[in-house]
Amino acid sequence: MNALQLHMKNYIALLLTLVLLASCKTEEPKPEGYVISGTAPGLYNGIRVFLQAPGERGRKVNMDTAIVMNEAFKFEGKVDNPKLWSISANSVNGSMPLIVENDVITIAFDKDRIDNTVITGTRSNELLANYYADLRELANKRAKSIGQFRTSDDPAVKKQAEQNVVNINLEQSKLPFKYMSEYKEDIFPLVLINDMLNNKDADLNKLAAALDGLDSDVKSEGFGQMVSNKLETIRKQRAALSATEIGNKAPEFTAPTPDGKQLALNDVLGKVTIVDFWAAWCGPCRRENPNVVKVYEKYHEKGLEIIGVSLDGTTRQKDPKASWLKAIEQDNLTWHQVSNLSYFNDPVARKYNISSIPATFILDENGVIVAKNLRGPQLEAKIAEMLE
Repeated sequence: MNALQLHMKNYIALLLTLVLLASCKTEEPKPEGYVISGTAPGLYNGIRVFLQAPGERGRKVNMDTAIVMNEAFKFEGKVDNPKLWSISANSVNGSMPLIVENDVITIAFDKDRIDNTVITGTRSNELLANYYADLRELANKRAKSIGQFRTSDDPAVKKQAEQNVVNINLEQSKLPFKYMSEYKEDIFPLVLINDMLNNKDADLNKLAAALDGLDSDVKSEGFGQMVSNKLETIRKQRAALSATEIGNKAPEFTAPTPDGKQLALNDVLGKVTIVDFWAAWCGPCRRENPNVVKVYEKYHEKGLEIIGVSLDGTTRQKDPKASWLKAIEQDNLTWHQVSNLSYFNDPVARKYNISSIPATFILDENGVIVAKNLRGPQLEAKIAEMLE
């Protein structure tokens, strides 16, 4: 073997070794939390970039903050489940939705038109981008049709434009379910379902069917279980709301009295009965109590009964029962009283879907709800109407 052949043999051996090493290279481990790296051309040093979650009344809540340095920024943290948040920056109009999950995510931030921001790194964010692109396309079509309707004098054109808007709205309502059925193996449908459950008018049956249609691996993992539990909780809340609508019979309950005995609603029904949710710690309740006392003293002999359900039991109370009993005495509440001393977790409060107090339900002699949440003169007027 001459020198050239030996050299070629060694070169090929080295090449094979490098190929083998490359093929055996281990994959980068997935981070325990999220690592979001962004580029932000044109944003000055010191500009703050925010990850924001939806809050109450349309307000956004800052969940994480990064500082721009050399036209770049970085978020690092951890979430218990994937979150549909948005990214925004000081001095930049608007925000861009993204799915924050415990993975590596890259953002090319566009300060001039935030809709052009590109988010990559996870399959769910790619699907989210496609989804919002589809929504924007439908919005553009809708705007065009509305423009035709407003500007045209031709009745046929106006009629067609109106029908186009109806069709576009229908297509938009179907769009999330289209994604849910097409990407059953991804967490993106779960993110959509979880977000749509925040809508008070959400179609729970359709969302439950979509959830049931996802791959078993997606449904069975932690996020899938959380979404499933959330859906069932909302089902129960809606059932409770429906059960306490005017015209329905008030849900029956039994709860402990101050002396520890059990008292049922059916045991105290009068010609008119008020179910009064209150608490010793509740300022508005305590301020309303003198009016309730006046109504009770005036109409009790004519058939008015009241059962107070106390939501004492907050962790801020050192002795919830003592506070409850003291308030009963101070406010001269001589009618029936019950409480599980469990704050808003009280089983009776849950049955009646109570989220704030004071809350009252006025029942007729058959236990049917005839009015809710009347106070002051309105309360007395209703009781007078029923008993005079």
